[in-house]
Amino acid sequence: MKKKYKTKFPVARIKKIMQMDEDVGKVAQATPILISKALELFMQSLIDQACVETRARNAKRLTVAHLKKTVQNTEQFDFLKDVVAEIPDPAETNVEEVKTEADAKPARAPRASASRRKPKKEEDDDEFMN
Repeated sequence: MKKKYKTKFPVARIKKIMQMDEDVGKVAQATPILISKALELFMQSLIDQACVETRARNAKRLTVAHLKKTVQNTEQFDFLKDVVAEIPDPAETNVEEVKTEADAKPARAPRASASRRKPKKEEDDDEFMN
């Protein structure tokens, strides 16, 4: 069963982008709608494949590295290889270093809430008035 994502691409914006190109003449009313749906299906496919990669690595969050690996390993997304080529590969040693640094950080002190603040005295108000 495929999940249905609630992502809609704005048809009016797609039409404006298409009309910015000088080579594009008139745009049929159905064309931006069709492109919007195609974008939805493409994104759904990319995210679903990236989720598989994320689960394979036992990760809790989908990251850029998962997307890059998905593009590299899935023939369907070959045309994106140039786009993800500039994304650095996470080194295994760096991941361990990040974990130890995160563990070594001290816990952040809680912020003072409004109820803990010192109440303002009426005398202070009188000093400013004089």
